[in-house]
Amino acid sequence: MDCVFCREEGGVLLWQDDALRVILADEHDYPGLCRVVWNAHVAEFSDLQPHERQRVMLAVYATERAVRRVLAPVKVNLASLGNQVPHVHWHVIPRFTNDAHFPQPIWAPRQRSVSEALLSQRRAQATLIADALRQEMAQAGE
Repeated sequence: MDCVFCREEGGVLLWQDDALRVILADEHDYPGLCRVVWNAHVAEFSDLQPHERQRVMLAVYATERAVRRVLAPVKVNLASLGNQVPHVHWHVIPRFTNDAHFPQPIWAPRQRSVSEALLSQRRAQATLIADALRQEMAQAGE
């Protein structure tokens, strides 16, 4: 099987341990979109052991907290789909009332255009997520 998350990091590495990693995805319209990726190739969340599922959810929680602290979005969407990449991963998506798809999911038809200046500002802010994530993971006990 050719799996992008087995083959490459999948984005800018923000945090990792032996079991999982958190990456800042390269999503043009969504600066700050992070993915929590289980390192081993496992297709379904329910295939993980209970302590592994708990570890993933702790990382999702810490990532959401870091994204909220840095970007102050109006909402954070959490999603674990895996239809295109059947490898356990969670999307942590900061949402703003003026983003390209709000209030629809980011995979829905575009609702509006977003200025490059605003996206650049959010990209600059998103560079601070790594430090915030390290702090959140330390507070969460990792």
